[in-house]
Order: sequence, then C-alpha cells, then structure tokens
Amino acid sequence: MQGSNVVITGAAKGLGRATARIMAAKGAGVAIADIDGAAAEIAAKEIRDAGGNAIAVAGSITTRDSAQAIFDEAVARLGKINVLINNAGIYPRLPILKITDADWDASFAVNVRGLYNMMVAAIEHMRDYRSGRIVNIASIDAFKPHPKNCHYAAMKAAVVSLTKSFGLEVAPLGILVNAVAPGGPISTDTALNAGWLPSIVEETPIGFTAKPEDISEVVSFVASPANRFMVGETVVVSGGYYIP
Repeated sequence: MQGSNVVITGAAKGLGRATARIMAAKGAGVAIADIDGAAAEIAAKEIRDAGGNAIAVAGSITTRDSAQAIFDEAVARLGKINVLINNAGIYPRLPILKITDADWDASFAVNVRGLYNMMVAAIEHMRDYRSGRIVNIASIDAFKPHPKNCHYAAMKAAVVSLTKSFGLEVAPLGILVNAVAPGGPISTDTALNAGWLPSIVEETPIGFTAKPEDISEVVSFVASPANRFMVGETVVVSGGYYIP
C-alpha cells in the first residue's frame, strides 16, 4: 500500500480503526472518516504517533452532499485517493414486531444509502485515474441471519448486491469493487459487550476468537494492487462459522 491513500468510513473504532492501523503500517495515507470527529482524531493521532500518515474527517455519509464533502476533504488533504473502504454501519437488534419505520430508515440510511453515497463519490474521483479499489464491509448475516436482526440482515444482503452491480459497471474503468463479509467469533466491542462470543466459538471449526486485525488483513489484500482479478466478489471471513 506504499504511496496509496485510503478513505475508511466508521474508522474511529472497531474493525475500521484496526484496518486504518494496518493500512498505515503498510505505507498508506489514511483518512479516518467518522460521524464522531473527536474519536476520529484520537484514532488518527494514534497512527501519527506510530509514524504513520493519518487525518480525521468528521461527517455523515447519509446524504449525497455530506458523503461528497467527506471525500472532497480527504482529497484536499491527502491528494489522489486510491481506495475506499465502506466500513461505517449500525447494528440494530430488535424483534420483527418491534421494528418501527424510524428503526428501518435509520439502518438503511447508514448501512445502504451511506455506502452507496460514498461509492458514487469515490467513482467520480477514481474514474479520472482509471484505477481504484472499493471494499464494502458486508456481513455473514447477509447469508445466515439470526433472530432479532432481520433489517440488519436485509441491509447487508443489499450490500452484497450493490457490490455485484457496481463491480460489473465500473470494472471497465479500472475500479475493482468487492466486499468482505466478517462473521463468527470476532472480538469487536459490540460482541464483547453482548457476551455471545463463547457460544459462537463452540460452533466455529477454527476454535478460537479472531481479533479485528484478522479481518483487516483480508480487507487490506482486497484493497491492494495485488488484487487484480476480483470483481463483485464477497469474501467470507468467519473461521468456518459460515461457509458459502
């Protein structure tokens, strides 16, 4: 990733933050985009203190204009953007009969429309260079849903579909769009707080809990110039918890 510049949404914590650290360690300049600007600056400073190149960009991805503003700021401060990683998302858990219109709309605004908005902004920029990588963070919930997350599962299925559609349309421009679908026992803050990791480990053939960095390394490859031939694919990374 030496010499590349990367925009990562939702990168102030969790998988996004781990991916930002790995990208910076591999030589990329990183724009940590997050609605929580203070947390994004903390994450960016952590990278700079370790000798890397990172900036914080505060903003929302839920409208076309706000997403474009995030991307434009990253370009103004870093230069040419080679990679977009769509990591921002929310993980609501509610029984079907408890989901309100507001719950559905909030999930769609971030998990689908926000991702779409950022891809459009990236493609407008990348097409001028006839090159680029876009990596969407999906989830195994797109394929293996669980109770109390039907709207989240539907949104992640939409991410898989959008990845295919965008991949087909923009590959002739030299822009490769793919997705990574994490799942199984991963020690994110959400999973640790929910307390479900031990039971999931029991169902996972690999038999241990992954760190966010284990997923980020896969994201890093899919985003890198070494990936030359993947278009519209969704790579499942779950330790065997779900095998397509």
